Amino acid sequence: MGVASSNLPLQAPSNTETLTDVVQPTKQLKIGGFSVTSAMADGEVIKSRRWNVGRYGWEGQVVPKCRVCSYDYIALTLCFRSEVPADNNVKAVFSCQLIDPSGKLKPSDRSTVSGNFKRSGESACRVLLMTRVELQASGYLKDNAFTVECTITVLRELADKLTIGRPANDLGRPTNDLVPSSGLHHHLGELLQQGTGADVTVIVSGESFVAHKVILASRSPVFMAEFFGHMKEKHSQRVEIKDMEAAVFRAMLHFIYTDSALELDGQDGMMVAQHLLVAADRYGIDRLKLICEDKLYDGINVDTAATTLALAQQHCCSLLKAKCVELIVANIEAVIETEGYKHLMASCPSVMNDLLKAVHGRKN
Repeated sequence: MGVASSNLPLQAPSNTETLTDVVQPTKQLKIGGFSVTSAMADGEVIKSRRWNVGRYGWEGQVVPKCRVCSYDYIALTLCFRSEVPADNNVKAVFSCQLIDPSGKLKPSDRSTVSGNFKRSGESACRVLLMTRVELQASGYLKDNAFTVECTITVLRELADKLTIGRPANDLGRPTNDLVPSSGLHHHLGELLQQGTGADVTVIVSGESFVAHKVILASRSPVFMAEFFGHMKEKHSQRVEIKDMEAAVFRAMLHFIYTDSALELDGQDGMMVAQHLLVAADRYGIDRLKLICEDKLYDGINVDTAATTLALAQQHCCSLLKAKCVELIVANIEAVIETEGYKHLMASCPSVMNDLLKAVHGRKN
């Protein structure tokens, strides 16, 4: 008598411990004003907003002109925007393909790279999609714009979850959904408001602000160098900041402690964004700079395009710059009549080359 075989799947033991899983979201990036990107320098990037994937921060970077073997490619790269312990690293795979939002064309061939990330600012190798000439001849370029679909696959270790030290079959264990959200920003905001434990006074335009050196340093590499490097402010309890308005510093200080910039939502939000972007760039607060850049990007018009372009040029905001150039080229006669255009020509005459290239590209 033979032994009967079973086709039923084997059941995993109830005490199986899962050590890792993957997070795999998909993002779409639309790059408008393709003809205008011809004015960008080789290797210049257009940055996405911050993506939170697998408990880490990431940034997609589009390179409209990536020179490889005498050809200009459309390229992308994945940039890590978090910190991890020194003895650890984050493993991720980044893949991209051109898509037709209308669905009439199949996606292009997928290009993929992988990387191990240990510190903020590290990037994976660039993904080359196709040359600019090939893109222009393809059906993926529509209305002077193209769309890229990006997939990020992050390997996530589960050892630090709340289940540590609990049996795998403990159905009564708490879940992440039951854990209250962090009130860290609220508590730090109260610390700033009350001044408890403050160890430095910052003087800005005659107004005094009390703060905590370690918090300022943790958010700004400039403050880190001043208070914990070899600069004279290291042992000082009073520091003066010149060439900045008190209201601008107050907004920046509030962001440092609370990670929010409520001033941008006010009636003068656009003007605040301009001054706050300058301050954020000066003190290396990249997240605040990106938030201000995004605010200005959404509010550009004929009257502000030239002034905003000068700001973008001076503070290396490539995405904002490309948007300004696109709007100016499309409305060149009206923009020339604005006061902002006179300021642009006086403060950034070199940007005229970019405008001329963009006009030439538009005609072609």
